[in-house]
Amino acid sequence: MRESLRAKIIKVCDEKVEKKGDNVGLSFYAFFANKNDDPELLMEAAQWWIMTHKLDHFEKAIKIKSMLIKGL
Repeated sequence: MRESLRAKIIKVCDEKVEKKGDNVGLSFYAFFANKNDDPELLMEAAQWWIMTHKLDHFEKAIKIKSMLIKGL
């Protein structure tokens, strides 16, 4: 995963946790605008989320951030 996407996901996770608490869940769509303006980046996130890690559609933001910090 490119570093810019990793940083964006961590930032969004931090924002969601700050607003809604440690129990907040999100999907990989949370990292993108409602408009599909970067399909390649969206597919990169989907590959990491679905194919590589077999994550559920919604996961806890703290779990996703932890995985990225550990380099998974």
